[in-house]
Amino acid sequence: MDSNDTFAAKLLNWFDVSGRHDLPWQHPRTPYRVWLSEIMLQQTQVRVVIPYFERFVTALPDVAALAAAELDTVLALWSGLGYYARARNLHAAARACAERHGGELPRDFDALIALPGIGRSTAGAILSQAWGDRHAILDGNVKRVLCRYHGVDGWPGQPSVEKKLWSLAEHHVRSRQLPDARLPDYTQAQMDFGATLCTRFDPACVLCPLQEHCAALTTGRVAELPTPKPGKPLPERSAFVLLLRDAQDRVLLQRRPPTGVWASLWSLPQSEAHEDARAWFETHVTGDYDGGEALDAIDHGFTHYHLRLQPLRWHAVTPRTVVRDNDDMRWATREDLATLGIPAPVRTLLEAQFRQHQDHGTTSS
Repeated sequence: MDSNDTFAAKLLNWFDVSGRHDLPWQHPRTPYRVWLSEIMLQQTQVRVVIPYFERFVTALPDVAALAAAELDTVLALWSGLGYYARARNLHAAARACAERHGGELPRDFDALIALPGIGRSTAGAILSQAWGDRHAILDGNVKRVLCRYHGVDGWPGQPSVEKKLWSLAEHHVRSRQLPDARLPDYTQAQMDFGATLCTRFDPACVLCPLQEHCAALTTGRVAELPTPKPGKPLPERSAFVLLLRDAQDRVLLQRRPPTGVWASLWSLPQSEAHEDARAWFETHVTGDYDGGEALDAIDHGFTHYHLRLQPLRWHAVTPRTVVRDNDDMRWATREDLATLGIPAPVRTLLEAQFRQHQDHGTTSS
């Protein structure tokens, strides 16, 4: 390939006219804000991220504030955004920065990828956008563009295919047509181009600035590339969640284990089988387990499986032991929900229950 290729230059020309220039993490484009946006944007669309980003930086404006915050505070700010390991890694990385790097994000590739939750592409995005350093990125959007432009066969998640795509990404970022001053814009241009024009379905090829040399377009293979991941049906799992309310209309929450799904979040007590749910109920509260009311089931999709939750509800229960908001159990009011990290489907259920109870109370009064 010619080192004077026009790939980067054409993308920049497109970006100047059609790219996104008013994203909140671009003004100001500090290392912390770039890092936070990159973590939030992993597997999440820009429009979804923006309100979470703005709320997060208002509460925790820099690395030092994030490092000093409690994990519960971080998870509450993240609640609803999903993939909560990102939030836990973000918090752990901030504390590592406080311990090792003077409370700042390091301007060093190896130091960055040594931090929790920061891989090769994220490190490149931070260095190129925050400091204008010449590093390639390879997120999902960039993989799709490179597969089509260069006619790369094979699922991009396959190591040999990914290695080839990294080589192509590194080649383009070294182009003589890419000035040092435009590195931040070029990084953003790649992400914007894949997200808004060279999309997974129905890409706008007629408007594409790269169409003249796009292998997929010239060979009629746009719909085929990138090669899809070999498919297999996702397994299905089910569980019971116990919605227990006391006489003060509070709900009993239990902290999830520190590893696994929804790690460290506050949720409803959960059991995979009726027998286990009954045992938990009879150990922790007084009342008639069989008197619980079954609510509508909740379906929730994860990357690797589908989960069906069956809520069971009891009113005016009394705990067998005093609950003191300890490390793994607490009573929560409706107002408390906003301050806690709670899985999105559980939060939706709780909000609906509180709203329903309030409406009934208003009607009866």
